[in-house]
Amino acid sequence: MKKTAIALSLLFVATGAMAQGEMQHATDETVQAAHAGADTAKEKLHQTEHRTQEQMSKAKSDGSTTDKMKQDSQKAWNNTKEGSEKAWDKTKQGSEKAWNGTKEGSQKAWDATKEGSAKAWDKTKAGAQDVKKSVSE
Repeated sequence: MKKTAIALSLLFVATGAMAQGEMQHATDETVQAAHAGADTAKEKLHQTEHRTQEQMSKAKSDGSTTDKMKQDSQKAWNNTKEGSEKAWDKTKQGSEKAWNGTKEGSQKAWDATKEGSAKAWDKTKAGAQDVKKSVSE
């Protein structure tokens, strides 16, 4: 009866641990999907803003070389700004992914350490009981 209770307890603990791992995995995938969606939306917003700026600039333009240079420099600035934002987003997402991997690895290592310690303690207790039995005999 005692062994059955221990086996069931271990089963429940293992099931909870596995479920927690699956939940973390699903959450990480959800965050990555959200980042991808946000990146796409941000890119479309920038494209719309830039088209609007270009159209307004063309409408105000008198066709001179100076106006053309202003338009070209504005276009170059927009591309630089967009590129910087994309690079920053990728860096941020890469850092989050690395941090999540570190947390997951640390948790697995800690769990393995706890499990190994528990097994060693159980062996020590069993050995002590064996010694106690042999001394009492």
